[in-house]
Amino acid sequence: MDGSRTPPRIECRLQALKLAQACAELGARVRTIAVLTGLPARELLELLFPDRQAVPRGRPPESPDWYHTANLLYRTEASIAMALYRRLREADIGPAEALVGAYRQYRGVCEPPHRISFDRAFDLAGHTDGLWFTSVRSFSLVACPGCHSTFLAAYGAIALSNDECPFCKLVQRYGTDTRVQASFPVRPLADLSGVPLGVRELLRASAPRSAADLEGGDSGKTGSP
Repeated sequence: MDGSRTPPRIECRLQALKLAQACAELGARVRTIAVLTGLPARELLELLFPDRQAVPRGRPPESPDWYHTANLLYRTEASIAMALYRRLREADIGPAEALVGAYRQYRGVCEPPHRISFDRAFDLAGHTDGLWFTSVRSFSLVACPGCHSTFLAAYGAIALSNDECPFCKLVQRYGTDTRVQASFPVRPLADLSGVPLGVRELLRASAPRSAADLEGGDSGKTGSP
């Protein structure tokens, strides 16, 4: 037996502590971290929030009713966060780890200030998969038949048109809505001035040899002038 191997119980605790720290860094409430990690709330307070003034406060979000009455930008960002979460879940990543990874990606994709808090994303994911605090699924991710983007909808809904797609609505409003423009600014394309030369060189190096080379070069014979 390898004596240097970490016992499973210790390994599980280390993973839970690592996950707890990641959640705290993303702004999660203590209750949320406790649910995701299985660690006691009192212990989490001592380890993660020695300064009690830094403890996230406020009423925990409840998503089923909120989402359907939220404005377009909130529904768009919620759909982005959950689409990223679903992608990680389909890659066989556990729900807690997928939530952390998806939320990090969401913050990298959307412009600050981010409208979806970590606790809101936790609540949305729970109501989408029936996890953690509920066994009832309230949301589904459906594909828009117009733009083919994936967005949140009521559980079991089928998108027969793009009427409810927040991404289609966002595109429709983009030209006249300054809030939409500020939240999803047009990003300048990278400077590709050096690419054509490199592409030409690559094509030249990988191009087939001339017909004369193919006829005589491989056999080692000298072709006729």
